[in-house]
Amino acid sequence: MTEDMVDLVVTSAPHVRKKIKTPQIMRDVLIALVPATVGGLYFFGTGHTLGVIIVAVLSTILAEYLGNLIFRKKSTLWDFSSGVTGLLLALVLPPGSPYWMVVVGAFSAIFIGKIIFGGIGSNPFNPALVGRAVLMVSWPTFMTMWLKPFYWKIGSQSLDAITSATPLNIVKLQSYSALIQQFGSKIALYKVLFIGNVGGCIGETSALLLLIGGIYLLVKKVIDWRIPFTYIISVFVFSFIFGRDPLFSILAGGLFLGAFFMATDYSSSPVMPKGKIIFGIFVGFLTVIIRQFSPYPEGVMFSILLGNAFVPYFDKLRPH
Repeated sequence: MTEDMVDLVVTSAPHVRKKIKTPQIMRDVLIALVPATVGGLYFFGTGHTLGVIIVAVLSTILAEYLGNLIFRKKSTLWDFSSGVTGLLLALVLPPGSPYWMVVVGAFSAIFIGKIIFGGIGSNPFNPALVGRAVLMVSWPTFMTMWLKPFYWKIGSQSLDAITSATPLNIVKLQSYSALIQQFGSKIALYKVLFIGNVGGCIGETSALLLLIGGIYLLVKKVIDWRIPFTYIISVFVFSFIFGRDPLFSILAGGLFLGAFFMATDYSSSPVMPKGKIIFGIFVGFLTVIIRQFSPYPEGVMFSILLGNAFVPYFDKLRPH
């Protein structure tokens, strides 16, 4: 090996020592997720949707318990990380997800996304997104079936009457003009997306509620501003470059949930300040590329998981 070559050593996260313990961090994350969770229950009901959340959380806790038992690891149930993973998984699932599928996603998140890598602090990928990815490639029909907000108030309970496409789906399958026509104006569309009265995953529809949770995490210094800020700004800028409505692009889909709660995961995100900025730009660019050119209307999940894979390199990059 020449003198100019350097070995890239990947060690387990978290790499930064703070006077803050994992249970405290996880409690803050749970608190920050309360607004989006309550919003999801408000828009999609406290019946089946609440069941999805409960099943997801209980299943991840059970999976973590069994994983620790099988691999003879010290119990980590009291650090609340498995509960956070379960809640995050639930919030990125459609409100009408069948319970059996939620269980599969939860066990995939813990075993494939966490346990096999050594547990908390060692996982290179966000566990909740790993669980969602498994469900997305296995049962795409269930994962793209969206309930209308307040669907239980609709007289007819036929599938066609209570389901609808998300704004990103409409843009992908029809056009942005068709979406504007459906909502009446851009201002009306922005308002709906900001408040959250639109079809989508349980916890991703309200930019306002997610922003409240994100600000809480920033104020409590649980997360660093660099990743969410550069991620959101990058989506805005690259959307403009590719001819998409930049404001629509940052309000629609799971961007705010991904930027504040998924991309900032301690174990799977960069440690160095410059690495965080590069990571945010990278996943922002990928999100726009996937939305624009792939068959998928949304790119947040895939972009963050791909970004996770390059985290060691982002932390290693130095200017010449």
